[in-house]
Amino acid sequence: MIISPSVLAMDYSRMKEQMEEVNASQAEWLHFDVMDGHYVPNLSFGPDLLRGFDKLSDLVMDVHLMVEQPHMFIKPFVDAGADIITVHEEVLHDYERVMEMLEYIHSFGIKAGLAINPMTDVRRLQAYLKHCDLFLIMCVEPGYGGQPFRPASLSKIKKLRGWIDSTGSKALISVDGGIKFETGRDCVLAGTDVLVAGSYVFKDDIGKAVDTLVHCADRTQADKADS
Repeated sequence: MIISPSVLAMDYSRMKEQMEEVNASQAEWLHFDVMDGHYVPNLSFGPDLLRGFDKLSDLVMDVHLMVEQPHMFIKPFVDAGADIITVHEEVLHDYERVMEMLEYIHSFGIKAGLAINPMTDVRRLQAYLKHCDLFLIMCVEPGYGGQPFRPASLSKIKKLRGWIDSTGSKALISVDGGIKFETGRDCVLAGTDVLVAGSYVFKDDIGKAVDTLVHCADRTQADKADS
């Protein structure tokens, strides 16, 4: 189980201190929500901030582009240190455009992901099972942190898990939005590989929060093995 703390929820006045806590935790990835103020009504940050975090950590830099023109953002974020870049299926929509974007991301030697929003049919991901490294299921409407988890996301995860396993795809399933102990446990039981968590991780003791998510995942997987 991979835990990917979302820096959108970080206290930037304590960035170095909190990054030291993240680095000392069991987190393996670091999640960056990039927002352009158009695709979503909020603004976040650009590649320079990612470059700064990359200097502070050896974690996998997991970049989620919530933008209308993702092609403009790929190379700047690759140059800044991105290891994974995820774009929204809803922005590209057309199969050929999605494939071109995935191939473009892969051309830089990094991993490519595809995200869908809560109201998007998960079947729109089926065509890309052999072409994506990561599928990101948004469990809240993108753009703002701290929203409650949408339980309907669990059925999407289960369907996607079944397709991945039946086709031999190597893609990982990531979930983002409202993730804490209880919802994380439910997502793992449904078939999730990566838990993105923001408010839950950064609101108090970072190491303890990450450990709780890791342990909830361990217990859930043990329960599945025993069932």
